[in-house]
Amino acid sequence: MTQFLDTDIKFLKGVGESRSKVLASELGIATFRDLLYYFPYRHIDRSRFYSIGELQGSDLPALQIKGRFVSFTVEGEGARQRLIGIFTDGRRMMETVWFSRIKTFSTAYKPGVEYVIFGKPNFFRNAYSIAHPEVEEYDPAKPPTGFRGVYSLTETMRKKGYSTRLLQTLVANVISHKGFSTLPEILPEEVVARYNLMPLKEALRQMHFPDNAQKLQKATERMKFEELFYVEAHILRYSMERGSKNPGYVFSKIGEKFNGFYYNVLPFQLTGAQKRVLKEIRADMKTGRQMNRLLQGDVGSGKTMVAFMSMLMAVDNGCQAAMMAPTEILAQQHYASIKQWAEPIGVRVALLTGSTRAAARREIHEGLQSGDIDIIVGTHALIEDNVRFNLLGLTVIDEQHRFGVAQRGKLWHKDERVPHVLVMTATPIPRTLAMTVYGDLDVSVIDELPPGRKPITTLLRYDSNRLEVDRLIYSQLREGRQIYIVYPLISENEKLELKSLEEGYRRTCDTFHGYRVCFVHGKMKPEAKDYQMNLFVKGEARIMVATTVIEVGVNVPNASVMIIENAERFGLSQLHQLRGRVGRGADQSYCVLMGKVKSGADTKKRLSIMTETTDGFLISEADMKIRGPGDMEGTQQSGIAFNLKVADLTKDGQILTRAREAALAVLRGTPSLLAPGCSATLPGPGDPAPIIVRRETVPVLAGELRLRFSKTVDWSQIS
Repeated sequence: MTQFLDTDIKFLKGVGESRSKVLASELGIATFRDLLYYFPYRHIDRSRFYSIGELQGSDLPALQIKGRFVSFTVEGEGARQRLIGIFTDGRRMMETVWFSRIKTFSTAYKPGVEYVIFGKPNFFRNAYSIAHPEVEEYDPAKPPTGFRGVYSLTETMRKKGYSTRLLQTLVANVISHKGFSTLPEILPEEVVARYNLMPLKEALRQMHFPDNAQKLQKATERMKFEELFYVEAHILRYSMERGSKNPGYVFSKIGEKFNGFYYNVLPFQLTGAQKRVLKEIRADMKTGRQMNRLLQGDVGSGKTMVAFMSMLMAVDNGCQAAMMAPTEILAQQHYASIKQWAEPIGVRVALLTGSTRAAARREIHEGLQSGDIDIIVGTHALIEDNVRFNLLGLTVIDEQHRFGVAQRGKLWHKDERVPHVLVMTATPIPRTLAMTVYGDLDVSVIDELPPGRKPITTLLRYDSNRLEVDRLIYSQLREGRQIYIVYPLISENEKLELKSLEEGYRRTCDTFHGYRVCFVHGKMKPEAKDYQMNLFVKGEARIMVATTVIEVGVNVPNASVMIIENAERFGLSQLHQLRGRVGRGADQSYCVLMGKVKSGADTKKRLSIMTETTDGFLISEADMKIRGPGDMEGTQQSGIAFNLKVADLTKDGQILTRAREAALAVLRGTPSLLAPGCSATLPGPGDPAPIIVRRETVPVLAGELRLRFSKTVDWSQIS
């Protein structure tokens, strides 16, 4: 931003060499900028003094009390030693407690001198006390200071005597420095004006030392907008540049293979959502710009059919297509479906996995290079260096979050020209998360299930209902159906009061002894796991006892019951994925969530969401609000998991939308921010009016983008 902000923190008044090392190692604060952008995690209203008599209740906020220390006493020995200070406001008394630096504190404060103590009161043994309070000598000339920030500190820093008060002093020293007044605005003035944002210098000051709640809110909105603006500008810039750097194959026609399948082979009527998505994909692949599209669809919504018909577009235009799945079982299932659809129209399909024998593997390699194979379905085996294509025009990645970004990219860097890319997921992604984590992809959604599918009945039950659940299992087994039973652990763990697969397998075999039971977990060797899974897929085993390894990649339409033990241990999106293993046929299916009777209210509320809806997008939104975006499945593997400091994707959807709109307007109005030779797409109807940034502001924006994202990889090329 400026040389001032790049100044080493050791040169700030009050820091020096020793403190600079602690700030850098513990908080990552190495420069003036780092300190200014290290915001308080909350703010306390210090506009008044409280009396000890006013303290009521067990969950009080941090507050300040004016008074005097009466005495200090050291109690305990060794590691349990503590300093007890008796503090009075003139009417009542309370304790203050220190567990470290006892010698320092026992001599720092003098009985009889008037102090202000600040901290969170705790109610213990029928009395209030404050542990490690902030203490400063009372100055009648300084009235209570209003809002004050509270900063996160590590335990190491606290033991060394660092406090929120010290951080406040250091931030105040930066703000009072003459260099602070020269800070330039790092958002375009046109953006600040259009979106009514607080100017940068004022926002930084108010974030640390707010005048009132209203100004703090405006400052927070400004900093969230700034953070999200640069995230979106970064994503959109790469997306625009990708369109220029990666010209895609032009699939100009819908030909014989596609039409032959659609009119003569298609086993069922496409849903309206499938037709809409196919039109979106078709529009992408005839433009000459590389398609980079994310296809979201709930379990059973027909994503594989859409993927296959997209691959037929590639074949009709003289190209090959590849589909990569995360497990061998899933690859085999895709292959079986695609082969069945492809054979009547003369499309050649092959399967390549880790267990493909050497002779067959050589034949497949030759067929791919010569062009004799039109569609290849496989696992990680597809990304091996010796796999070469004649002309790869489309790659499809199923359950893409199961692959690392580098693995995904390896598949479509097999040739000089990159193929079109379609990535699929059955894990519904909340809109705000999709705009950041997958913001450089176009998004298609299949939001309609095929006709004839019955909604899955979801039940919340407890151990006291075990006989009822067993009766449900028996009734479905007698009707010829199959059952999943999922456990959170493989083996019993004394520290965790959870049911395990091993004990569950024994109980299941004893209880349902007339039926074959198989089991699957993540620590099994691949051959053993595939053997057990195939027993279930072929119907030889009627009950599968498993861990969450079956979350994706098992398609058994005959399975009608999913039992999930200790359901409170799973996230909502994971529960939804597990539930999606049933309900794939025409019969009524059931998902039973086995919970703990003594679970908290929040846990019961979370599980009740599963019983109220089967809409994956509603569930994913609820899951993100509960668990936060960083815990959502796949975001850490996606390649664009941003470390947001002030914005919260669970709450700031409106700010994100405005920030993305602003970033798009700036990039469209100021192509000089893009790579040489790359032109931004012209705005269409309903798009924001372009913002033409002043020439002198362009280097500031470009520098800020470099500073914020210099350590990230251009994952837009491979995700």
